[in-house]
Amino acid sequence: MEQTWTEITDVDALVEVIGVPIPRVRDKVRRELTDLDRDWLAASPFCMLATAGADGACDASPKGDPAGELVHVIDATTIALAERPGNRRADGYRNILENPHVGLSFLIPGRGDTLRVNGRARLVADAPFFEEMVVKGHRPVLAIVVEVEEVFYHCAKAFLRSRLWEPESWDPDGIVPRRAVIAQRYERPQDTIEELDAYYGEQYRQGLY
Repeated sequence: MEQTWTEITDVDALVEVIGVPIPRVRDKVRRELTDLDRDWLAASPFCMLATAGADGACDASPKGDPAGELVHVIDATTIALAERPGNRRADGYRNILENPHVGLSFLIPGRGDTLRVNGRARLVADAPFFEEMVVKGHRPVLAIVVEVEEVFYHCAKAFLRSRLWEPESWDPDGIVPRRAVIAQRYERPQDTIEELDAYYGEQYRQGLY
């Protein structure tokens, strides 16, 4: 049986469905970091970095470091995040070279609200502030410097709906197989599960920095 979709194709139709924000939500966007924002960034060990290339190809990359080490605040309108060892795909970085506009969501474990930062990014291979971004003796080889254009707090409803921070709702070994099984199926079919379990164990942790 053919199904009919009702698609939203313009702003007026969107507003008709979801309505308009109340004034305090509409007007909460700020252009500079406050002391409270700096405290949040200092407490956050994790964020998501969203980018898009010139062709519209998108990427959302997780970034993580110990709380207090994730973000270096240069001034009220400038922050930096260090590049740490990864898979070298650099999808988000390639996007930034084509299109500097980025969005970041900073999380604090256990908190439902998030700090949102939007701005323009550039890649920096070296700068004096790199000395302040050393973690476990490792100096970054690259940093993302973001000129803040918008900053605001986002409400907790998505986290409450998902029960993200409620351990009793977690089932990490349920339907989805462990990382070693996924890696063998899609990335490393020549390796055994035993080899991959070993790789994604303590050996993997030793390569974080």
